[in-house]
Amino acid sequence: MSAETHYLNALEAFDVGDRKEALAQAKLAVSLDPEHIEALSLSVEASMPLRGEQMSMLDAAQGLAAAKKIVALDPSRLDMWVLGGRLMADELGLLHDALHWWQKCRHYTPNEATPLVEMASILADMGEYELAQRRLEAILEENMDVPTSQFTRINGLLNLVRTAAMQDSKEIFKPYEKHHNGWEAIRQKMRKPPISENFIFLMVSVPFLLAVIYFSQRFAGEGWGSFCLTTMVILFVVLFSMRTAKRWFQLINRPAFNLLRAMNFEASTGYTVLQEDIRTSILYMYIMQRKPKSWQERMLKIIDKGTGLPKNWKQRLPDFESHYEYFEDFDAEEEEHLQPYEEE
Repeated sequence: MSAETHYLNALEAFDVGDRKEALAQAKLAVSLDPEHIEALSLSVEASMPLRGEQMSMLDAAQGLAAAKKIVALDPSRLDMWVLGGRLMADELGLLHDALHWWQKCRHYTPNEATPLVEMASILADMGEYELAQRRLEAILEENMDVPTSQFTRINGLLNLVRTAAMQDSKEIFKPYEKHHNGWEAIRQKMRKPPISENFIFLMVSVPFLLAVIYFSQRFAGEGWGSFCLTTMVILFVVLFSMRTAKRWFQLINRPAFNLLRAMNFEASTGYTVLQEDIRTSILYMYIMQRKPKSWQERMLKIIDKGTGLPKNWKQRLPDFESHYEYFEDFDAEEEEHLQPYEEE
């Protein structure tokens, strides 16, 4: 059977919901024709879990390998760039690799805002707020077309990183610094899970709302005027409580966010920086249980290996301006290619 026949069989099996057979047939098609992009794409789709299901580390690695092959054959496939970036960052915890992946994506999709947004999100998680801010501001400077749904995310992320970038750089937790004050803050809070934003909102808003109801019954009287006044006061209290809860949530749970950053650092680099008392704490287990299955499996392998952070370790960030050089080389090649036609 030819590769195309296996692909058509895979497509038929996928359409009827037989994902296992679809994946098997797609792999057969790829084995016969390694550059069969449609079969590669179908193998990725068939290996993705259904909604509500967890992806294993092996499934994530296979999906990532297929996405890499597809973008190597057809770099314009933004959907595969997005899938590969999601698998790297979310499923496998490879934040540094994801940054390089998205920067490479910019070589082929210079007018797309998605790579910049994803890089900014990753850099913010790593504590590189100034770099994240520059990526987001580049979207505005280069006048990129942004969908309304993505614009809301960009605006919220930009406000977050601008605020975070204003703080003293010494206060930003860096997991690779052994004596940073953030480690002591983690130890002080590691015996309890983080406090939810909803709980903080209730603790702030309930006393005020009870007071509003009490005084409105005693002094506001009856009628539409008092009703409107009470409604406006309640709305103000709710909005005030929401903003306060969001701000307190960040402050109170800062040790939890620091621990999350340290865990992401371990997953990204493959080196261990956490002490055993922190790794067996309630806070650590709380965060670990909320990570994807594939992420957990990979982290357990890193912990079992137990390779400490080398003394000469340096953070490897991509060259965020490399896409400019790429297009300069591309334009030069185009000029050389067109030169004979110009002479004619």
